[in-house]
Amino acid sequence: MEIKPIKNEKDYQEALNRLELIFDSKKGNENGDELEILSILIDKYENENFPIGMPDPIEAIKFRMEQMGMKQKDLAEIVGFKSRVSEILNKKRKLTLEMIRKISFSLHIPTEVLVQEYIVE
Repeated sequence: MEIKPIKNEKDYQEALNRLELIFDSKKGNENGDELEILSILIDKYENENFPIGMPDPIEAIKFRMEQMGMKQKDLAEIVGFKSRVSEILNKKRKLTLEMIRKISFSLHIPTEVLVQEYIVE
């Protein structure tokens, strides 16, 4: 087992190739230990070099509503009037702090996603 830091794209590709070879290794043996360490190194490299940004707050709400099979009237029961929900989902109105709290609690969307800045059209 030769483990080294992943410093560039070449190292990253080599690590991915090795990971693929030992992917089904069992814990507790040499390949299993290498798999665990290599996974950590790859994850670190990917987080530093290929960060995934936070989703747009309104798109996150729409996505979660779709996952939960919710309609606009269901969201209106959480935040208030149906017309207000329509304005929010069409980015005509900003979310208020109270709406953010209610949506976060009801739809299980992290508040750090909902408080992000977005453009009202």
